[in-house]
Amino acid sequence: MSAVTDPAAELRSRVTAFLAAHDPATTDRLEWLRARYDAGLAWVRYPVGRGGLGLPQSLQPEVDRMLREAGAPDNNSAANGIGLGMAAPTILAFGTEEQKDRFLRPLWTGEEIWCQLFSEPGAGSDLAAVATKAVRDGDDWVVTGQKVWTSGAHNARLAILVARTDTRVPKHRGLTYFLCDMTDPGVDVRPLRQITGEAEFNEVFLTEVRIPDSQRLGAEGEGWRVATATLNNERVAIGGRAAAREDGMIGVVARTWRERPELRTADLRDRLTRLWVDSEVARLTGMRLRQKLASGQPGPEGAAMKLSFARINQQLSGLEVEMLAADGLRYSDWTMVRPEKVDFFGRDAGYRYLRAKGNSIEGGTSEILRNIVSERILGLPPEHRVDKDVPWKDLQK
Repeated sequence: MSAVTDPAAELRSRVTAFLAAHDPATTDRLEWLRARYDAGLAWVRYPVGRGGLGLPQSLQPEVDRMLREAGAPDNNSAANGIGLGMAAPTILAFGTEEQKDRFLRPLWTGEEIWCQLFSEPGAGSDLAAVATKAVRDGDDWVVTGQKVWTSGAHNARLAILVARTDTRVPKHRGLTYFLCDMTDPGVDVRPLRQITGEAEFNEVFLTEVRIPDSQRLGAEGEGWRVATATLNNERVAIGGRAAAREDGMIGVVARTWRERPELRTADLRDRLTRLWVDSEVARLTGMRLRQKLASGQPGPEGAAMKLSFARINQQLSGLEVEMLAADGLRYSDWTMVRPEKVDFFGRDAGYRYLRAKGNSIEGGTSEILRNIVSERILGLPPEHRVDKDVPWKDLQK
């Protein structure tokens, strides 16, 4: 794009021309989505040829608005948050050109849904304690182990996976990062029912799953570095979701406040006002973090963003239940289902209250994130870690 023109105006012209050539009303859905990716209008901050135009992230909402008003089809984004928010930026940062060619386009179009095989029964908050092992066998890696709390694994075609490839070195240095085909033999996905009644999470058993070395992301033994980048992206994706004022949970509670004046009290008004301010501060901070993400990999600031999101979401969902009084105690459906996506705003207040409890666990527990903020942002003395330099094979399990 020309440096002497207004990038926003030129981008709007590009969108208009694209719509003239690809009418959403008369073009096949998948064909249209692929064409949008190829035109660089998928995620404009990405490089040319990778679904983007190398432009600021701040221009994306205008592109989305214009396409949405023209009747653009959805790319199944609600069911592919892990792919879009975590796998894609990690592949872009660490993948080979062949991996980017193979995975980014079908990921964005929603043809391939992704999940995350990180946490294990013995490696949750301490992810570096991963015990799932990967052994080299010619051009393949043979992976055996167990993962847990895997969101959407029952719908996923592909997964980002961290496994241990060297037990002779300290735990942070013996990990390698892979892209795993969830349809391969040896992958067993089992539901985990949660407090909401549904099973959006799963446990995944891997029994001698063969992954080609061509699906290794990053160098052997550098899995912790790649995984850290993924986790930073995840925290920005979770914590910085709100794009517009009164978007998300604050919008739900504010709407209830406006529509149900009989529920109002001075105390509830004070608490709602404070949370409205907190939500707006978090939204603006999220915009800055997404812009940083567009120019490179996010840092530990994402931990603070996700911490704020969990606190605000839980306090707002609790305020909504309290505001609704007896109505807030009703729970519409506790049927065991395996949903394609989390329908946070399509359900009742009781569901939101229960589901929000997981916000301080998923994407890194709040306790661990406070450590990250204190050590990497505030520069406070780190916790004493006796296992930091001990070979993984010598650690107590």
